[in-house]
Amino acid sequence: MKRIFFITGIVATILLSTQGVSAQIRKIPAEVTDSFTAKYPEAKGVEWRDKLTGFSAAFTIENTNYLANFSNKGDWQNTEHEIQQDELPSAVSDGLEKSKYADWEVLKVDHIELSNEQVEYRIEVGKGDIKKRNLYFNSKGRLTKDKLTL
Repeated sequence: MKRIFFITGIVATILLSTQGVSAQIRKIPAEVTDSFTAKYPEAKGVEWRDKLTGFSAAFTIENTNYLANFSNKGDWQNTEHEIQQDELPSAVSDGLEKSKYADWEVLKVDHIELSNEQVEYRIEVGKGDIKKRNLYFNSKGRLTKDKLTL
């Protein structure tokens, strides 16, 4: 009886793992690649990822790494890249200092250009080994989202 459960578990694992692989092999629609090329003609080293609800392209422009997200229909959604904490606008730095996370360590800062011509900043903060959060600030320094992260 134990062998049957063991073999069934192995078969289920194999089937589930091949399901994930087939989702990653989907062809990128021409609308997506055309939209990307029009927006970022100078991009180098482009690597595509299938997000099932859309696609993301990791690429480099002038030694800066970017990640751009597109819908399945090729609509650009946002582009992000990492920046240094001292590159934050003063309003965002002030917003962080006034938040309840002011004493947490800043682990990473991302500049996110949104499709509505707005800019957002994602600041990953941590306290100790386990507590980590992604804080999203608008360009005026207002905390708009606070998400737990791993």
